[in-house]
Amino acid sequence: WVDLDNPYITLHNEYIESCWWAIQQMFDKGLLYRGHKVLPFCPQTGTSYSSHEVALGYKEVEESSVYIKFKLEGEGAERFSGASILAWTTTPWTLPGNVGLAVGKDVIYIRIKICEDASDSWEGRGGAQVGEELILAKDLFKEVIRHQCEVIEEFPGSEIIGMAYTPLFPDAVERGESETAWTVVGADWVTTSDGTGVVHTAVMYGEDDYQLGMEVGFPAQHTVDMDGRFIAKTHPLLDGRYVKDCDDDIIDFLADENLLYREKMYVHDYPHCWRTGHPLLYYAMDSWFVRMTAVKDRLLEFNNQVEWAPEWVGEGRFGEWLRNVKDWAISRERFWGTPLPVWRDDEGGMKCIGSIAELQAEVAKAVAAGFENPECPDEVDLHRPVVDDFTLVNADGKAMKREPFVMDCWFDSGCAFFAQWHHPFSGETDLENNFPIDYICEGVDQTRGWFYTLLAVSTAVFDSICYKRCLSLGLILDAEGKKMSKTKGNVIDPWDHFNREGADSTRWYMMAAGAPWNPMKFDPNGVRETYGKMFLTLWNVYRFHADYAALDKFDGQDGKLCPPVAERSPLDRWILSRMHSVALSYHNQFSSWDFHKAGRDLEDFVVNDLSNWYVRRSRRRLWDENESGDKRSCQATLHEVLRTVCRLMAPVAPFMVDEIHLNLCGESVHLADWPIAADALGPDGSAVDEQPGLPPLDVALESRMELVRMLAENGRRIRVDAKRRQRLPCLEGWIVGGPDLSEFNDLLSEELNVEKISTEKDLDRFQKIELQPNHKALGKKCRADLPNVLYALDEIEDAEIAWDDIREGRMVLAGYLIEVGDIKVRRVERIGYAAQTFEVGKEVKVDISLVLDMSLDSALLSKGLARDIIRRIQQRRKDRDLDIEAAINLDVWLPLGCPELAEVDWAWVKAETRADPATLHSGEPDDTSEDSEVESFTVDTDTIYFRVK
Repeated sequence: WVDLDNPYITLHNEYIESCWWAIQQMFDKGLLYRGHKVLPFCPQTGTSYSSHEVALGYKEVEESSVYIKFKLEGEGAERFSGASILAWTTTPWTLPGNVGLAVGKDVIYIRIKICEDASDSWEGRGGAQVGEELILAKDLFKEVIRHQCEVIEEFPGSEIIGMAYTPLFPDAVERGESETAWTVVGADWVTTSDGTGVVHTAVMYGEDDYQLGMEVGFPAQHTVDMDGRFIAKTHPLLDGRYVKDCDDDIIDFLADENLLYREKMYVHDYPHCWRTGHPLLYYAMDSWFVRMTAVKDRLLEFNNQVEWAPEWVGEGRFGEWLRNVKDWAISRERFWGTPLPVWRDDEGGMKCIGSIAELQAEVAKAVAAGFENPECPDEVDLHRPVVDDFTLVNADGKAMKREPFVMDCWFDSGCAFFAQWHHPFSGETDLENNFPIDYICEGVDQTRGWFYTLLAVSTAVFDSICYKRCLSLGLILDAEGKKMSKTKGNVIDPWDHFNREGADSTRWYMMAAGAPWNPMKFDPNGVRETYGKMFLTLWNVYRFHADYAALDKFDGQDGKLCPPVAERSPLDRWILSRMHSVALSYHNQFSSWDFHKAGRDLEDFVVNDLSNWYVRRSRRRLWDENESGDKRSCQATLHEVLRTVCRLMAPVAPFMVDEIHLNLCGESVHLADWPIAADALGPDGSAVDEQPGLPPLDVALESRMELVRMLAENGRRIRVDAKRRQRLPCLEGWIVGGPDLSEFNDLLSEELNVEKISTEKDLDRFQKIELQPNHKALGKKCRADLPNVLYALDEIEDAEIAWDDIREGRMVLAGYLIEVGDIKVRRVERIGYAAQTFEVGKEVKVDISLVLDMSLDSALLSKGLARDIIRRIQQRRKDRDLDIEAAINLDVWLPLGCPELAEVDWAWVKAETRADPATLHSGEPDDTSEDSEVESFTVDTDTIYFRVK
């Protein structure tokens, strides 16, 4: 149950306090540290942005990109005679911060010598002198170089790794203790898809740059301040100026120094601030990290204990993320959020607070040391700006101020499993009962979101698995498989479907449409189809049962009114057994994450087994106005099946089934027991013990009924092939072969509209053979006399005798001996019969045939006409929403030449349609206008008129 009266809310003090406690645990374990994170940053607002905020402000811009010459120097440069390495960048303002060049160790590079001056067609700033040597990737030579030149040598990138070069802006960055500043290093992410195959690296202004810098020891210093301006001593030309205003000046300066090879205009999408419209800068911000690399092995170990659906997400997408895990940047430069509970002094000393009580104690200590502080009561607001006003004191008596960060909101989400209970300050029992979590579910995009943060916090704080099972859902796309977007106009408002087809239909459609981990193409037509096919069908079955139960005062909860299952008809016992089988399969499919298969199977049961077969075959049992045990059996069976269906559907479609269950059983379906006892199932999901919540299982009966339904389907096919309408009865039918199905003869007889169904052993009784020529064999034998042989074969009157003669070698036609290979034998039904044969069985195949007598007489024509009339009148009763017991006035006109309607069949029409009075006329009505309310339909070639009042 979801406790909506007591939800956990991340902005409440209790939740924040638990988060503070978790941060302190990490701090005490040495997992929390201060560093940098490169983020999209807007100097105008002083704010860094999340990925979805960045996505709001992309603009297409045309800017100068530049190919810069970095001149090799120092040890090893002699080999390359002072050549320069070419690197490309689209952000000239980052060049003063350059501290390294990255190459691919296995990428092939070439050293070239300029042979001639550039042609007059050269565009833009830059150039190179004759004799100057340049180094770049071989694959990009034609794309980059605009001079006639000579290739001196080619070599892998590994041969220039470690070489030093002259800084472009020597005073911009201090070398400090770095031994790798302004050298060439290797990076496996360097490609030759664009640029020069050499990547300019400014540690503080790119994510890859920063990671590489930390890995190889480049100096990490800013050349740009938080206002987006170059800091003092970067270069006299640049100091104090906004970086985007300096691109042209930087290019001019490098051109003047012969450090610019080419300038090229570059059109690309670049992120801009969605508030101010200014370009964002990728900027290394002060940030706090959790050292997830220190617990990587435990992360992988715990992930292996999770039951993932699908498995490949846990092993692949999520597992790969963990195998390449990086330290987690958990702080953000925001005002609103859970404040980072770390206070820091001017010398870098730190103190992490883990509770309100600890904060109160530290504030009191600072006050005692002479520092002014606001009150810190038990109900102190743990948000900014309140916590920012507290000054703490270190061991030396010096002031400590809170680090001006809030926590990443994903850290809050990762703490949910314990912070919702206010652990460890209260809720100890609640945590013990609910941790590790049994099951979580979210979109596949949460692989690096909630799925990760839950496991990360649980590992770092509790050294424990967080959740036992995780379902990763695919994303929802439009009907054509495209991502939904307001700009494309293909966004679907779920409330449109909730208000039209209902939440039940929408939920069921989304469950049954496909495997939950696959992307889903949401088709509004699919929701409408689900509503009409599944939910209207279920509601109509319920109304059918409820209406007749009310008429007969039947209460399914009164066991005295429900005959034992063993005493009920085979049809009742079959649908109850099917309910058992489907319910068990449904449970097992849910357990194995195959919700879509479970939904489809239950829908098939409701539509085809329950409605189209059981209810349709049981209608007449409830139409009987006299009390009978068979009627009670049918009502009890419907009650039990509907009750179980409601309980199976309730977790997915909770509303309509609750209404049905409440009316059937007097209590909400959500308070009822799940019908399957899990402890009575084996490891493979098969039943090893009785299921008290389900009706008895009879697999043999289900198999026999499956054959009956196959016979019924073949019977309908026989009628179609013979062009005999469904409501025109057949005099007799026979089942040939297969198991004994005599208990269903009456049911089949009614279903197939056959007067009598019986079993027959000899199929030959209904068949004869036809002899057809094997043209290939006869043509080779008879050649020019083939027409005479074919004519003689066609004149044979008794094919059976002729076939015996052929097999005995006694058949001669037109002077030629006819042998078995000259003839093709085909078995066909005798005149007046029609048949279908089908194969059943898995290991042992058995043929079963159904034969129908297709002869006609006046009695059959009369009954067929009566059935067609009844069907039309009943449809009109339904259209007018008449009560079950409501009587009607009926007039029927039969045209001249129409089959005669026998008196007994006319009486049947009146009884079935509750027509009183009813009049049968001969000929056509005098008035067939709309005002006359006379309607018509056609049977074969006859037009029948009727009027219902």
